[in-house]
Amino acid sequence: MTAHGASREALAAARERLDALTDSTSVDAAQLADELAAVTALLDREVSLRRVLTDPAQAGEAKAQLAQRLLGGQVSGPTADLVAGLVRSRWSQSRDLVDALEELADIADLTGAQQAGALDDVEDELFRFGRIVSSNTELRAALTDRKATGTAKGELLRSLLGGRAHVTTERLVTRLVTAARGRSLESGLESLSKLAAERRDRMVAVVTSAVPLSDPQKQRLGAALAKLYGRAMHLNLDVDPEVLGGIRVQVGDEVINGSIADRIEDAGRRLAS
Repeated sequence: MTAHGASREALAAARERLDALTDSTSVDAAQLADELAAVTALLDREVSLRRVLTDPAQAGEAKAQLAQRLLGGQVSGPTADLVAGLVRSRWSQSRDLVDALEELADIADLTGAQQAGALDDVEDELFRFGRIVSSNTELRAALTDRKATGTAKGELLRSLLGGRAHVTTERLVTRLVTAARGRSLESGLESLSKLAAERRDRMVAVVTSAVPLSDPQKQRLGAALAKLYGRAMHLNLDVDPEVLGGIRVQVGDEVINGSIADRIEDAGRRLAS
């Protein structure tokens, strides 16, 4: 979610509240994610309700009480409290509230994976799934077909991912595909990868090499990139024999070509020695 002004502050506060909730062992992160996703769908569908809950002319506490009445008995207490906190805040646009709820649902699922020690697997699986989709036009068409039902798309994803990927990966991808809300599949997967990296305060580097990198090469490159960017780096690895210079590294919008990557790896060797 790209938030501005009041919405950015509201989202930051909501993420802190979510972290506090999921730090408690009594809160089921997957249940929280499901319930936040259900509220996302509700407010995405009910435009008039969304506008009432984000109306800056209404008192925040009154909006929070309305949310509690609407959700009472429908979702767990932690979810209702989190949504109430969201509607107390000010939002630059009413749709920003829905985008925030969607992001919080994804973060809750990723937090559950992190607590289970599976976050690295989920990160890698999201990346690999994105590569599969980008290279298979028929699969992409089937997953983005507006005429296909969510049920049909969900069944297709179960046939592809069921038993082959972590349950969190399947949940995240299924929610993205069946409730895209105007996002492209590619941008949605990229957003999920960034959220996953943020769980460990890491950046993501997409590394495409002409041949598979050895473990020592990956370690040196990761260490050098971490030193260069000042943050821990997660490497998403891909192999393409046609890569010029032998290696291509992309961090966000910045692309590092082979010759520069060689110098980074040299710096990594010096660090390791």
